[in-house]
Amino acid sequence: MSDNVLRILTAIVAIATGSVGTFAIFYGLNLLVERLPRLWKDRLLPWVYMGPAMVMLTAYLVLPTLRTLYLSFLDSRSVKFVGLKNYAFALTNPDMVIAFRNNLLWLLLVSGISVGLGLIIAVLVDRVKYESAAKSLIFLPMAISFVGASVIWRFIYAFKPAGTDQIGLLNALRQTFGLKPLGWLIQRDGVLEPVWAGLGLDNLSPLPTLLPLNTLALIIIMIWLQTGFCMVLLSAAVKGIPKDVLEAARIDGANEFQIFRRIIIPMIMPTITVVATTVVVAVLKVFDIVYVMTGGNLDTDVIASRMIKEMFNFRNFGRGSAIATMLLLAVIPVMVTNIRRFTQQEANR
Repeated sequence: MSDNVLRILTAIVAIATGSVGTFAIFYGLNLLVERLPRLWKDRLLPWVYMGPAMVMLTAYLVLPTLRTLYLSFLDSRSVKFVGLKNYAFALTNPDMVIAFRNNLLWLLLVSGISVGLGLIIAVLVDRVKYESAAKSLIFLPMAISFVGASVIWRFIYAFKPAGTDQIGLLNALRQTFGLKPLGWLIQRDGVLEPVWAGLGLDNLSPLPTLLPLNTLALIIIMIWLQTGFCMVLLSAAVKGIPKDVLEAARIDGANEFQIFRRIIIPMIMPTITVVATTVVVAVLKVFDIVYVMTGGNLDTDVIASRMIKEMFNFRNFGRGSAIATMLLLAVIPVMVTNIRRFTQQEANR
């Protein structure tokens, strides 16, 4: 039996065992509680369903988080207490500064463009007969894992020297139109450099590096994946707007752009906020795309990929834990914002 077949069988057995085991646990506990007196049954039944989940969250989320926080104050071998030295490294190291810059670019471009495109598409496809087909095609990338999407885009960005047959879609198109192939994943020059040069602003040389081409190429993959997700949620919100409100605005003489800006956006703003914060969380922890496409080389590192390098490549557990803690602290405000919004919505009902 080949190794691949053995791995597939192992995976099938693991999935079947996990599914059946989970069902057996809940079913067995439920039978036990049902045999108790009614007073005890009413008290214990909620914990039958919440208990296993809370145990798993504590074992695999809460305790590792506390352990990571503890390790962030120790040296590379987790022996000697070094205080805030690891955090100072994370905030001052040149490679970490590049990672923070890249993460900021990811946050601004992915969240802004994905939510913006998702909203525009949601409004437009709401008015066509082939709405379902259009939504399915745009949402399709969400069915692909980040790793799978990265493999697809590696073929799109593939680069070979000029004069040879190009297997990458973009460079094949460039060569067809007489342009030189471009190393999309190795080009660290800023995409705005030709703009500055054309405007005679060559003295602004630091500015183009704010948006390197290889980082932008990775960001486009994330936008491709997240736009469909944003579109589906925002489309549901758009369909929830009363038709009477839109018709009244048209009768009053409002054009479609005014309706979009002054009615649709304000009425679905809570949904836009939730979708945007969800995308922000996904971007903050992005790692798969960077790892598969460039491995974080050529100044494409983000916070999560830098954390993996410090922890597992350089075996510096203190620095890796400090970066992981900072990443967690960056996610917490987003989570608190969503929880407060949900709480307010429930209170207003």
